[in-house]
Amino acid sequence: MRQESEIRFLQFAGRRVAYAVSGDGPALVAPAWWVSHLEVDWRDPAFRGFWESVGDGYTFVRYDRLGVGLSDREVHDEDLTLEGDVALLGAVLDELALDNVALVGGSSGGCAAIAFAARFPERVDRLLLYGAYADGSSITSAAVREAIVGTVRSHWGLGSRLLADMFLGDASSVEQERLARYQREAASPDTAAVLLELVYSNDVRSDLDQVRAPTLVVHRRGDRAIPYQLGRELAAGIPTATLIPLDGNAHFPWAGDSSSVARALRSVLASEAPARQAGEHPAVLLSDREREVLALVASGLSDQEIAGQLVLSRHTVHRHVANIRNKLGRSTRTAAVAEAARLGLL
Repeated sequence: MRQESEIRFLQFAGRRVAYAVSGDGPALVAPAWWVSHLEVDWRDPAFRGFWESVGDGYTFVRYDRLGVGLSDREVHDEDLTLEGDVALLGAVLDELALDNVALVGGSSGGCAAIAFAARFPERVDRLLLYGAYADGSSITSAAVREAIVGTVRSHWGLGSRLLADMFLGDASSVEQERLARYQREAASPDTAAVLLELVYSNDVRSDLDQVRAPTLVVHRRGDRAIPYQLGRELAAGIPTATLIPLDGNAHFPWAGDSSSVARALRSVLASEAPARQAGEHPAVLLSDREREVLALVASGLSDQEIAGQLVLSRHTVHRHVANIRNKLGRSTRTAAVAEAARLGLL
């Protein structure tokens, strides 16, 4: 189902971070990858189709890290740390009043997801990792790392094409050139280079055995950017992890056989969506706050008006309304109110 993606901004470390929200239901949050651009990403049919498939039935949240995409382009040294990535992920969850979420960490975003899940286990219900790793220094040799970063910094045109070849596997030259242009639009050469250095310096090995959430690790055997062996080691280090190896050599999950990646991720996500047990009255599925919001929706108030009455943010009210519609199995506010009235909840 085609979904619109709302782009919003939050204040973090004195600058603006762009984040996007699409869909309805429980929260599925994707920590930021190396570089991204929320607006351009969503215009890409392959990217959008993949995430709409994976996130069906969920509120899908993604964001541009500082320095790239629609976020402020100014980057500070403190942004270039794993701790900075974890803090930014926490700020996004706090902005949306999300207490408990499923995290889907792809590539370098997997490091932030793992560290956050280990340090804040009460906030992570499920952890999904794709093309991820625990030790950035083991991705490739020091000489290759230096060569890649140096090429990106000194000749962004050549560097972006080199990375496109690594990320897309057997894709056509037209697709690789499109990705190269996208990377140059998403970040400056200096920012791309320092963020690559962060990718290679990330190390979450000490966090692995602290992860308590059920974890799925999905990795393509021929991944050219993050070797399959690193995904296997990642799964072996997390006590709750299950590994699903897939064929293919593209690093981006929406490239190549994207449907197999989507099916693997959905194999654990589908069971997470709220389901009513036989004979269970829907009232028990609504929290006290949700029933309070439902009554105000039924009275005809907008999200902004409800926020003012309950002293909540508009985004928080939006999330409550989305949860109510999901739990009642209705796609609109009007239909949800009608269903609630039919069930005697109003």
